[in-house]
Amino acid sequence: MKYIRKIKLFNFKRFKEFSVTLDPTMNIIIGDNEAGKSTIIQAIDIALSGSRSKVETQGIDKLLNIDAVKEFMCGEKRIDLLPRMVIELYFSEMNSPLCNGENNSDNVECDGISLIFEPSDEYSNEIKDVLDSDDCCFPYEYYTIRFISFSGEYYTGYRKFLKHILIDNSSVNGDYATKEYIKAVYYKSVNNLEKAYHSNEYRKSKANYKSGILVSLNDRLGSYEFDIRTDTKSNLISDLTINEGDIPIENKGKGRQCFVKTEFALQRTTSGNDIEVLLLEEPENHLSHINMKLLINHIANSDNKQVFITTHNSLICSRLDLRKTIIINSASDVPIKLASLPSVTAEFFIKAPNNNILEFVLSSKVLLVEGDAEYILMDAFFKRITGNELANSGVHIISVGGTSFKRYLDISKLLNIKTAVVRDNDGNVQANCVESYSDYQGPNMKLFYESDNTFKTFEVSIFVLNTEICNKLFASGRRTLTVQDYMLNNKTETAYQLLKEKSNEIIVPEYIQEAILWING
Repeated sequence: MKYIRKIKLFNFKRFKEFSVTLDPTMNIIIGDNEAGKSTIIQAIDIALSGSRSKVETQGIDKLLNIDAVKEFMCGEKRIDLLPRMVIELYFSEMNSPLCNGENNSDNVECDGISLIFEPSDEYSNEIKDVLDSDDCCFPYEYYTIRFISFSGEYYTGYRKFLKHILIDNSSVNGDYATKEYIKAVYYKSVNNLEKAYHSNEYRKSKANYKSGILVSLNDRLGSYEFDIRTDTKSNLISDLTINEGDIPIENKGKGRQCFVKTEFALQRTTSGNDIEVLLLEEPENHLSHINMKLLINHIANSDNKQVFITTHNSLICSRLDLRKTIIINSASDVPIKLASLPSVTAEFFIKAPNNNILEFVLSSKVLLVEGDAEYILMDAFFKRITGNELANSGVHIISVGGTSFKRYLDISKLLNIKTAVVRDNDGNVQANCVESYSDYQGPNMKLFYESDNTFKTFEVSIFVLNTEICNKLFASGRRTLTVQDYMLNNKTETAYQLLKEKSNEIIVPEYIQEAILWING
């Protein structure tokens, strides 16, 4: 199986310098907005394509790092200081001398390819004139694009070292994207002999249409005649589509297009041209929850392909194995990987119900609570204790359930996320809160709980500290249950009632006060 083992970027879009080693099978790229998730997918697509027109269509001025351009324009403006843009893809062993060599920034002999955008030596004099002029602007026009392997061999779209396809579900209805997808699927489904035969027969059928169907019409036109286009814009590839149930894919709903395209790309064929690298942009877009689960299963069960996925969806991250994630941060060019996450934690999230894992890993401060009641009241508690709105604090409150705390703390250890856990002691402080969490101690994680065994749950603490308020709100109509028991049996409803009626009067339990002050510090 051939795959990309590492990618390095220099002055490409938002990245001044970026490098990450890759998993041979699955790479799930997550991050906050503008972090550069799509940039990585785009870099792989452009470099593998060997297409100069694809680079020019994107816009050279939009691909070259803007900060590198600004730094140059504010500096000496010497031709030897002009920034270069480089994309390097390091491959697994390809057994091909065409891509093996030392023409890479690591200066090691290995297989790989580069896209290089740099000033052209041919235009050195012109570039110097531009830079010396009083109204100097950046000389994009005098740059050249090179697609070159690590052996020093030039390559184009006709010589591809890895067969790949990009499915961008964020713009799934674009005509260009659909045509590019259909072309890629066709090329993966036929061999070179079949491709030539199909093109020849299609062109022949057009000629026959002119010499047969149009002949009587053209005889009446005198010196003019109708013809059938046979140029590069009117060929077999441009006219092909894919049908499902006699309906062209471009006429399907957006969600179905996402599903069909991905499923098609994952299929194995007998042509020997299977897709080797699948690039998926936000596969969750336009999909219902059920179809997204089906799609995740398709991806998880695929083989002999290296898959790259960008996503904002927690289910996709966790179901496809958190150990395969690459976390991109908008404040840094250094990616974070969860490859060393304990297997028990990764497997827990693969099987666990829906979770907030993406919200957690993209946060810097998190307060984990055990249930809906704590979650409902925590906003009000936070404002009472700190005097500030929770939304402006940078602290995220996540309800995860008591059995999940340790799994989130395993991730916190790797990512250095400041994490406060607020949990019930369930009547046994020593066993449930001390001994059980002995392996989860550190400057950036702390457990908060009632130290008295009689205050076994959050509701008991709230009732004891706020007995008069609780009796006024919940005593009316009680025949068999005490107010405390009613609160234990109706946790969510009573928490909402307390929030709505008495949020400014409730006494906050001391252990929750401590948790809020610690996480906010």
